[in-house]
Amino acid sequence: MKNISRLVMILVLMMFVGGGVFLVTWDIPAPSKKIEKELPDDRFPK
Repeated sequence: MKNISRLVMILVLMMFVGGGVFLVTWDIPAPSKKIEKELPDDRFPK
């Protein structure tokens, strides 16, 4: 029983490390949606 729990703990640790490495090396693309906002003139000093 002790060996099985040790194996499970090692597998869980390897999953966390693998997930961390995946997130660090993943090249997430930047959003490319164009945003246009109309700003009223009264927000700026004259």
